[in-house]
Amino acid sequence: MAAVTSIMRAQQILLADLDAALRPYGLTFARYEALVLLAFSRSGSLPMRVVGERLMVHPTSVTNTIDRLEKQGLVRRRPNPADGRGRLAEITEAGREVVERATADLMARRFGMSGYRADELGQVFALLRGLRVTAGDFRPAPDSAAPPGGAAPHPS
Repeated sequence: MAAVTSIMRAQQILLADLDAALRPYGLTFARYEALVLLAFSRSGSLPMRVVGERLMVHPTSVTNTIDRLEKQGLVRRRPNPADGRGRLAEITEAGREVVERATADLMARRFGMSGYRADELGQVFALLRGLRVTAGDFRPAPDSAAPPGGAAPHPS
């Protein structure tokens, strides 16, 4: 219980800090994540379904996020030529500029993790990886099977 409570509280602290850093851009961290996803896609656009899958959020949340980004002029929707019924979310030039500036600000703040050294951040990632593998976020490393209970082996 103590570990779960600590993880949940850490998530609240980080989200509040990241949202505060993104507020000058009119963004929340959820909207920032969507912009980054689109910015890093090959064409700058993705089907709405894919946005939801990659961000691991419900379709309603994707629609709400894209609606808000579209109202800000950071994203536009357009028909998906590969799917007559589907829609693409596409980052605009303004969206690219905002995500670039916002990312620079977040990196300067070390994404809220400035109290940790790089090796400690690696340890945090490694400790949480087993939970994420079990949830389907990652595939287990090919050379190591996750032991019973879903925890991934500790990196050597």
